[in-house]
Amino acid sequence: MRPAIERVACRIMEAADELTALDSAIGDGDHGHNMKRGWQAALDQLDELAGLPPQEALQKLGMTMVGKVGGASGPLYGTLFLQAGKAWDGTLSLGAVAAAVEAGVAGVKKRGKSEAGEKTMLDVWCPVIEALRSAEGAGDATRRTRVAADAGLAATRDMKATKGRAAYLGERSVGHLDPGARSSALLVGALCDLIDEEAHA
Repeated sequence: MRPAIERVACRIMEAADELTALDSAIGDGDHGHNMKRGWQAALDQLDELAGLPPQEALQKLGMTMVGKVGGASGPLYGTLFLQAGKAWDGTLSLGAVAAAVEAGVAGVKKRGKSEAGEKTMLDVWCPVIEALRSAEGAGDATRRTRVAADAGLAATRDMKATKGRAAYLGERSVGHLDPGARSSALLVGALCDLIDEEAHA
């Protein structure tokens, strides 16, 4: 958990200004600031998180996101990690990881009352689940997952938002990437990079 949290936190915090700019175009303009605050809080308790079983660490990370990340993103990311942690059996098989992610995403859908195609973080996470499922036995899980996340993010540009603050813009939301989808793609990409590096170390 330690290298995973460090890698994701670094990637998200480095992109804070970009996330804020994306959110300024179609939202409240605070996504980058909020995400930076949440992941800094995760780093501040890194020793504690790293000392927990992975499932418990994910759940505690979820609670941290709920408590430290403002706006809609805190509860949504918090739910993602909480539910994934509850569902994960602790093994690193593709099937186990996919099941955990799927449980987390189901929680996000329920919490946000949303589905893929509505210009949200789900437009990254739903394709990621499909990529993980399809990669079982194929040997290229990180490539498939990264491609799926990036494609899901790119697809949000042409979508009209129907959820959250961006929904108030209607057609004017078209032409902009969704900030939550962008932070999700950054998270997925950071984890894929870490897995690839450790596999070739």
